[in-house]
Amino acid sequence: MDLPIIYHPDYVAPLPEGHRFPMPKFGKLYELLLSDRIATIEQFHTPQIPPREWLELVHTREYILAYLEGTLDGKAQRRIGLPWSESLVKRTCTAVGGTILTAQLALSKGLALNTAGGTHHAFPSYGSGFCIFNDLAIASRVLQHLGLVNQILIIDLDVHQGDGTAFIFQGDPSVFTFSMHCEVNFPSTKQQSDFDVPLPPGMDDDAYLQTLAAHLPNLLSEVKPDLVLYDAGVDPHAGDRLGKLALTDTGIYRREMQVLSTCVKAGYPVASVIGGGYANDLDGLVYRHSLLHRAASEVYCQHRL
Repeated sequence: MDLPIIYHPDYVAPLPEGHRFPMPKFGKLYELLLSDRIATIEQFHTPQIPPREWLELVHTREYILAYLEGTLDGKAQRRIGLPWSESLVKRTCTAVGGTILTAQLALSKGLALNTAGGTHHAFPSYGSGFCIFNDLAIASRVLQHLGLVNQILIIDLDVHQGDGTAFIFQGDPSVFTFSMHCEVNFPSTKQQSDFDVPLPPGMDDDAYLQTLAAHLPNLLSEVKPDLVLYDAGVDPHAGDRLGKLALTDTGIYRREMQVLSTCVKAGYPVASVIGGGYANDLDGLVYRHSLLHRAASEVYCQHRL
């Protein structure tokens, strides 16, 4: 059985010309995975929009309805940073459905990947930093709600702290949040994850990977999760517009191999989302996101999942 990858054409919604969120990357990633033969069309699974009750496992009903109906006030809309549209509502909900499906498939296959997701700045009653609904938190709650898992570990390696996720699960021992992020970057006010590793600006491949290696195996053996949710943001890359760290393409690939092989080898299923990545060179950015899927394909074959 081939590595499951999740994609939907609705992952791309129109934005105003020149908007700084790189929306086209999701469709281009799908195309690159096929053209570079990282994946075949048969490997792709299509998610569905989740029922509203599932969103309410994390977010307040008032916020969900206001967003779905387009009645959020201007300030709340600006905090999100994406202009409201019906197509963006569909995209947002479909991407959440994608992470839920990724998590479900990871449980049965050992490893599964979304081609979107990682909206970790969304809080229960508001969105922030291009994040509307928190897919990592919702997927965690849905799988627990369905009785599929008890203990979850969220590994967040996006360059920005997963503040929404940290806030949502504060005081909840059933979901352990781990965030390794640039210490002087958005959000300016950090939340408290179960384990935070703030990194200095300019950190390079070797220092980053050594830091990760010092923590990851211990975390797995301490938490013993039924499922690992991995936010593989590529914004720690040196070429990222919003990053401030200095990883190379090789460093990103080594990071993905390190996370996936460490988890899979220890017997922990992993569901991965692509997280953040912002660059003027869209093709270079899409390639960086594809490194997750390239590494996962190798790990999947090595371990014959």
